[in-house]
Amino acid sequence: METVISKDGTQIAYTKQGTGPAIILISSAAADYQDASPLAEHLSVNFTVYNYDRRGRGRSTDTSPYEIAREVEDIEALITVAGGQAYLFGSSSGAVLALEAANLLGDSVAKLFLYEPPFIINDSRKPVPSDYVEHLNGLIKAEKRSEAVEYFASEALGIPGEYIDYMKADPSWNKMESLAHTLAYDGIIMGTTQSGNPLPTGRWNVTIPTLVMTGENSEPLFHDAARALVELLPKAAAHSLAGQDHSAVIMAPDVVAKAIADSEQVRRVGA
Repeated sequence: METVISKDGTQIAYTKQGTGPAIILISSAAADYQDASPLAEHLSVNFTVYNYDRRGRGRSTDTSPYEIAREVEDIEALITVAGGQAYLFGSSSGAVLALEAANLLGDSVAKLFLYEPPFIINDSRKPVPSDYVEHLNGLIKAEKRSEAVEYFASEALGIPGEYIDYMKADPSWNKMESLAHTLAYDGIIMGTTQSGNPLPTGRWNVTIPTLVMTGENSEPLFHDAARALVELLPKAAAHSLAGQDHSAVIMAPDVVAKAIADSEQVRRVGA
């Protein structure tokens, strides 16, 4: 992996592969660059792909206290490496971070590809507790990493308790434990957008082309969230991936990559 230094001195590790327009992959909560590596491989046929470890994860370092603006600066540093302008792809809470970056970085972000931003804007499922971030930080401070991951899975992902026991038996649980201290970061990024209330109309001034993707088989909340975001952003469009769900980025990276590449081809033809 190569590295770039963000404005606050944090070292961000990344891989670069492929040729074509630059695209930066922004991972979801409890994930690192390895989880997006298959997607990066598929995208590299059409794009120069920058796949990185967000701060506090994998080979990237961290700097306290956490602020969303610092994560945006990490993306800005990668855009500089990429030549000054790039597309962004974000998955789940990473999609919301991509939105934040596009809002703050202006013309250096050329286009957004967002997969299932997990907004909770109605009664499609119970909202995330208002003290979610505070509770997570308390568990991490007490070195209860497994409990933090369980709280995230239950309250943020909405996974029933009986399924969490099965999750704990999978090797991926240990990896999520290693990233547990960053779960609160994604909670901060989500802010009040998982409270069951409509999306804030003034939070994102994003006027670039934006493709909001959902899996056909995903829970209603993701479809509701995508529609609400498309209504807010002037150049946004929705796209459903047949037969997919929230795990598509990992389980069907070829399908996600094709949707991105097809969208780019349409944009070029229409330009």
